[in-house]
Amino acid sequence: MTSQFTVHGRLWIEGPDGTIIGHGRVELLEKINDLGSLSAAAAALGMSYRYAWKLVKLMNEHSDKPLITLSSGGRGGGHAELTATGKDAVATYRLTDLEFERFLTEQAEKLPR
Repeated sequence: MTSQFTVHGRLWIEGPDGTIIGHGRVELLEKINDLGSLSAAAAALGMSYRYAWKLVKLMNEHSDKPLITLSSGGRGGGHAELTATGKDAVATYRLTDLEFERFLTEQAEKLPR
């Protein structure tokens, strides 16, 4: 029999200076990886370029190594790319999030029915 209750939680990873990565930031990193452009990634996620740029700046500042490299625009436009550290961060977050969801499900199953 299934419990009438559920357990919810949010996962984010912090460093000494604050949040490095969470669900929304991972989505931004994945879009950057897919599209190769910060402005296109921001548009696809419905956020302003300025806000996306701020998130990228914060993630890079709060990480030991940059997660994203940006090249300036110009005639051909700018380019954004995840570094190896950025790709590792996304993979680690996704794996940890999967384990976290399993944990939440297990806890919900322990609740009264």
